[in-house]
Amino acid sequence: MPTMEIAHALDGLDDRPWSAVSHAYGAADGLPDLLRALAGPDDDAADEALSELYGCVLHQGTVYAATVETVPFLARIAAAGHRTADVLALLGGMAESEDDHAVAPGAVREAVARQVPLLLPLLDADERDVRRWAAWAVAHSRASALVLPALRARWEREHDPAVRAEVLTAIARLDPALGAETAAGVLDVGRPAELRLAAVFAALDAGVPWSGAHHTVMLSVLPADPLMSAGTQPERGEPLCAVVEALLGRGGEAEREAAFALLDEALRDVREEVRSEARWAADRACMLSRSAPRRLLPGLLASVGAGAGGTPDERGLLGLASLFERLGPAAAQAAPALAPLAGRNPDRKDDHADRVLAALVLVAPADAVPLLARALGRRPRALNAAAGLHAPGDGVVLPYDDGLLDAVRRRLRCPDDLVGNEPWQLTRLLTAWGVRSAAALPELRAVLTRFPTQVAPAVAAIAAVRPPGERAAAAEALRPVAEAEPGGDGALIAAKALHALTGDDGPLLRCLARRLSEGPREVAEAASAAAELGPRAVPLAPALRAALSGPDDPLIHPVLDADTAIAGALCAVEGDTATAVAVLDSVLARTADDPWACWTAGRAARAAARTGPAGRPLTARLEALLTDPGRTPAAVLALCAVADPATLDRPALASAVLEAAEQDADPTGALDVLEVMGIGALPADCLRRLERLAEGDARIVRSGLENRIIRQDEAFRLRARALLASAGAGQG
Repeated sequence: MPTMEIAHALDGLDDRPWSAVSHAYGAADGLPDLLRALAGPDDDAADEALSELYGCVLHQGTVYAATVETVPFLARIAAAGHRTADVLALLGGMAESEDDHAVAPGAVREAVARQVPLLLPLLDADERDVRRWAAWAVAHSRASALVLPALRARWEREHDPAVRAEVLTAIARLDPALGAETAAGVLDVGRPAELRLAAVFAALDAGVPWSGAHHTVMLSVLPADPLMSAGTQPERGEPLCAVVEALLGRGGEAEREAAFALLDEALRDVREEVRSEARWAADRACMLSRSAPRRLLPGLLASVGAGAGGTPDERGLLGLASLFERLGPAAAQAAPALAPLAGRNPDRKDDHADRVLAALVLVAPADAVPLLARALGRRPRALNAAAGLHAPGDGVVLPYDDGLLDAVRRRLRCPDDLVGNEPWQLTRLLTAWGVRSAAALPELRAVLTRFPTQVAPAVAAIAAVRPPGERAAAAEALRPVAEAEPGGDGALIAAKALHALTGDDGPLLRCLARRLSEGPREVAEAASAAAELGPRAVPLAPALRAALSGPDDPLIHPVLDADTAIAGALCAVEGDTATAVAVLDSVLARTADDPWACWTAGRAARAAARTGPAGRPLTARLEALLTDPGRTPAAVLALCAVADPATLDRPALASAVLEAAEQDADPTGALDVLEVMGIGALPADCLRRLERLAEGDARIVRSGLENRIIRQDEAFRLRARALLASAGAGQG
């Protein structure tokens, strides 16, 4: 039911100040042509225009000053009945956005709200998709006084289940209490599934206590993913997952148990499509809740037929393998189910066996060792897990085994057969086993020139604890690689290995001097290595100063990182804190207004800490970092080292550091700082906050590489507990 003619939808288009406003790609001069194409009769041109509008005025959810200018014309196009559902979706997305760029906060939403009188009649359109998107769009305008009465009227008249569900969602968005009240009347299982699901979310959004009725209704709509396949809420495109997240987010024990009970029952459902949804939601629960793995593991195994000695479904087990990898030993109960598939076909490549063996490596390392030994060279993912490359920094998880050592040596004797990351993987295993890998030294020396970057550290680490003759043989093999011209990564790493093994720093100094004349990444690496050498790197001091950025260098993060590393090196090598402080002051000044420079600024702050009291002129720069939780731990660490102790408000600084951990901004850095500050001297409220971080159910580490989150959170928890224990011991 068009409320205006399409011919008038673009009236005044050329009168707007398009060149004076910007969108994602600069000046908005091209928007009139896009709007004309959108309103025109050519469907292909209109499709392209719509796509371009999403890209420039609602770019990845961000809105701009130009977005405001487009709103009236889009509203008129929709009201004229031209591509109405598509245009309503765009308008709703604009109103929904909380990411305003170079435009007053809320200005775009207010622009949409001003068009609500033109859009409300679309709630009565003949087309169901138009009614759905109209409800969604007008609700995001937040013009409650106008919109709520219209939505309530539509609710009474609407008979289409999908539209009715959207109207209920819209009511709940504007008035959660009214939404919950309305939802209560449609929770019974006789209602359409779309409506029941919307009612569950309305109750959750209003904070209504989870009940047995909600539990029953949620189970009754499973599998729920198809119900949201064409929905207006992409964040709830996986409804069971969204319900579990909402319940866990409430933080209470009862809600947590309700989420687990819901998942456990869904995991044991007779329908595979329900179990599949439940496995995905259980995976998410394990990423959010520390108690979820223990509580859900029996149901997860049952969902793939692995309970009570049954033969698990291969496809389902493969779907769980990634989760088991992330859980590690916490999933030890799954080892018997994993082992048969993990040990299959050891004499040939088998991707499924490889994926499951990788999980077994991390879940039950001792069980995985003989299986990996038999299939070495044909299980790259499992070898990655064994060598710690799936989770850098977590170290090797496999225990030493004679059979696996023999298999590694056989692989090294055939260097032409090594593929991908295998040289890294094999040498990391050998390095971690240390002296027990000594039998492999001949094979390592033989392939040193072929894979110097990977092999040199292993040769040095293993030979370091061997008799003088073997150390000398290792050094003889390393030296020509370390002295290679013109050098490169292999030469530098071999030079480091030679220095670690013999103390000879000549080749290393020559490699570092070359690196200091290269690009910013190489400069930063060389400066960091020089800092480790300390005063022995004095010959590099002129090259370090020459490598500092100049006024013509680009102010990009790698350049600033290189300057930071040079500042640290000058401190360590010559004790030149004056130059270091000047350089770090420049870096901190240049990153002050850069939201993407969090880690660069953090590195500069940590370098400032090494200057000690000489870095006191940096105090104001460091204090400015305290407004950003991601930079706070590094800033506090530096302030504790450089500022006048009498000026430090230690309780306030400790509180800021804890906030950084609570927000998952830099939890590990927060513990570093608390340890330096002295945990025993913290006020009682800070200790209570740290205890909540250590003992609470919600994971503190929630972002980063997915395969590291759980392990990093567990490491954080153990360390936080150790800090608390030390505080108790100190008080005792």
